[in-house]
Amino acid sequence: MTKHQITNWRIEGLDFARALALFGMFVVNYKVIVGAEGNGSEWLFWFTELFQGRASAVFVLLAGIGISLMTKKARNGDSNIIRISKKDIWKRSAFLFLLGMVLYVVGWTGDILHYYGVFMFIASFLIVTSSKMIIIICSLFGLIAQIMQVTSNYLKGWNHDSPFIEYTDFWTVEGFLRNLLFNGYHPIFPWICYFLLGMIIGRLELTNKNLIKKMGNISFLLLLFFEITSRVLLQSSLKILDIESANYLFQTGPIPPNLFYLTSNASSAVLIVVISIYVTRKFSGNWLVKVLINTGQLSLTHYVSHVFVGIGILVLLGRLVNQTLELSLIFSILFFVGSMLFTIIWRKKFKRGPIEWMMRKLVN
Repeated sequence: MTKHQITNWRIEGLDFARALALFGMFVVNYKVIVGAEGNGSEWLFWFTELFQGRASAVFVLLAGIGISLMTKKARNGDSNIIRISKKDIWKRSAFLFLLGMVLYVVGWTGDILHYYGVFMFIASFLIVTSSKMIIIICSLFGLIAQIMQVTSNYLKGWNHDSPFIEYTDFWTVEGFLRNLLFNGYHPIFPWICYFLLGMIIGRLELTNKNLIKKMGNISFLLLLFFEITSRVLLQSSLKILDIESANYLFQTGPIPPNLFYLTSNASSAVLIVVISIYVTRKFSGNWLVKVLINTGQLSLTHYVSHVFVGIGILVLLGRLVNQTLELSLIFSILFFVGSMLFTIIWRKKFKRGPIEWMMRKLVN
């Protein structure tokens, strides 16, 4: 492998967004890992909650954008190119699915990669589907997810003593499918909607400044609308619903991923991508921006390392139980800085991160 320079600012914007999402994922995951949820000051609780579910949504959205960019020739090519593109996506999805399963086996039950692989596999059949049809399919996934949440037991499979920490029957066929489709951390219904939305965005001319500005304005206004509407419905519904039922239906948090969560987080994810594209274009020569871009390009490696290396460090320090939000946030920041330093050193000699290189070798 040789040193690599990426000159396309559009791609750099996406990599910058991956780095931001990576940091958000560290904040969310380490907070859960060390048992710090709710154990800290109000402002820290508010700050860490900002990343809850939103960082992962950005990752999935970016994956959809990446698939559209990767299959641009297929959409304009013959059936042979389409077939080759599908096979390439199937290999990548299989690699990510199996890697996610390895992480799950070693104890990382919050894995997103095996879901990610399934999203990619489903998307492979839609690479030449019209954007209008993808919007319809996306809407159906979101609607079916909401119906399932209302008509089914969302807690089924989760350990009642540690809900949303331990899934008791994950390794059974029924439990695995239930987790994958309905009530896991990133179930297909409705999380694939972020992927499909990304596919639509990836078909747009992201080098068009006016388009990017319009996307930013619309996503910001939609974010405000869905957040305000959510709060209004939460308050007004308390006249006929208890607080738990109202939160279940109208909150914008990830559990459950209801329609308000889906729409609010889709808006914020698009906004983060737009801001990232703007920043990388405006400050293309900035050292820190370049480092963050490179860090985003190694996001798969850093995701895996935050499980093996990050949790390993916490085990050695004896910091896995009843810690504070302050500690979890400081550790997240330090680990992210460490990831940036690793990126700087690694990129002096190599083009891709070790996990990215492995995937490319196996896929190709």
